[in-house]
Amino acid sequence: MPQADVLSELLKPLRLADTYYSKWLAGGSWGIEGEEDSHAILHYMVRNGCYISFGDEEAIRLHEGDLAMFPHGTAHSFTSAPGRATTPLHSVLSDLSPGGSASVTIGSAAPDTEILCASLHYDPVTEPALYRALPRIIVLRSHMLRDEPLLHYTLECLTRESTRMAPGAQLVSLRAFEMVFVLGLRTAMEQLAEASPALKALRHEGVSRALTAIYASYASPWTVESLAREARMSRAVFSRVFRELVGEPPARHLLFRRLQEARRILADPSVPQREIHRIIGYGSHVGFHLAFCKEFDMTPGEYRAQRLEQAAPQGISADGN
Repeated sequence: MPQADVLSELLKPLRLADTYYSKWLAGGSWGIEGEEDSHAILHYMVRNGCYISFGDEEAIRLHEGDLAMFPHGTAHSFTSAPGRATTPLHSVLSDLSPGGSASVTIGSAAPDTEILCASLHYDPVTEPALYRALPRIIVLRSHMLRDEPLLHYTLECLTRESTRMAPGAQLVSLRAFEMVFVLGLRTAMEQLAEASPALKALRHEGVSRALTAIYASYASPWTVESLAREARMSRAVFSRVFRELVGEPPARHLLFRRLQEARRILADPSVPQREIHRIIGYGSHVGFHLAFCKEFDMTPGEYRAQRLEQAAPQGISADGN
């Protein structure tokens, strides 16, 4: 399969649902402290620069035209300089509801810095195991973006589009930020693979073939041997390299992919529970039931009831009462 397919299949289960974006105008001395989030976050430096800090290592300098991506929404601060005092994000933006937007002015002087930020909302239940292994921050420098015309142009257009209130603006922003996220990960995969085992796995000729098979055809009767053949590698070398790059054995990765799909299907009450094991590639309902209980510490039936209760309108139980 073409190499790009592995990224498509990796991101497909994420099911991006909505976005929240904000424009920040800052000047002088300033700092914002964000909280741990379950959403992917983007910071695009439209004008001037800032520093990103996680509190446990040296701050990262972002320059004008750079894009910082936080796949897991890891808590971080962004400040005018290292060591600056910070204000909690929630005290500046009290409402971060999906689909919303805001413009914020902060700092001790007239604004000379502009940042476009976005929070991409997806269901964490659908987060693939390899996606979880991506670095907490991916920084694409301005020269990398200029080498990717579609990514660079989309960011430039978003800078202007984010201020419009035209019909369809919410949907346009969602799709545009989604495109930025996918193109950004593709650029990282191509240019920063050596910086992360997970990115290297996506780039690796053999392992990427096996990952594409696991994500796209999880219900097929794969074994470590057949996945090694798909990767065009010997079983021993394939198992070793896969574990080094992905962080777990191929069989374990396949198991989680199937159970991840089971959780998605269980949220749909129209699919009979007794059929799910067959849909995801399990030979028996009992085997699926035991594996699900071991992984999530609840039965498939309990998980379905929990998801349906969460999806029910407030004040109405899942049984309609």
